[in-house]
Amino acid sequence: MAYDRYAAICKPLHYTTIMSLQKCMRLVVIAWIAGFVHGMSQLVVIAQLPFCGPREIDSFFCDIPLVIKMACMDSSNVDTLINIDCGFVAVTSFILLLISYTHILFTVRQSSKSGASKALSTCTAHIIVVVLFFGPCIFIYVWPIGVPWLDKFFAVFYTAITPLLNPTIYSLRNKDIKEAMKRFKSYYYGFQV
Repeated sequence: MAYDRYAAICKPLHYTTIMSLQKCMRLVVIAWIAGFVHGMSQLVVIAQLPFCGPREIDSFFCDIPLVIKMACMDSSNVDTLINIDCGFVAVTSFILLLISYTHILFTVRQSSKSGASKALSTCTAHIIVVVLFFGPCIFIYVWPIGVPWLDKFFAVFYTAITPLLNPTIYSLRNKDIKEAMKRFKSYYYGFQV
């Protein structure tokens, strides 16, 4: 999606030739294959671990680091391998998205006021969602603190709160919503905005 937005904003006249249906399909298939290979590589590693003893996980979700902790062996090497793998994928994706949006913002800054305002509004919403999505993800997999309440907090934030905030963030770009919020403030707080 970041590449699509980059092409639409930074190279608007070339957009239809850059982002053909075939290229979109190729990008989607590459993303699916990369996700499948990433998930299967972790599944293969975890499936070979010996498990014994209690089969209860102290969390809301059956997440990979928690499953590794249940193994009946010293799993520090496997834990490190999984954290490096997940960390690499999460941090690389996050950095590529930030580079793309930074390039878009620099391009927008040099263009017209009306187009810049609209593109900036869209990019700002996307950047907020990206940070809300990748922030907890990076903390869960890259920085394995091992504090149970913090792991639970990030798990709930990552899976429940971020998706709940998405519609709110994207709807704040809508002019009708902005006007309704202004009327709400003036009605309940008694001042004009």
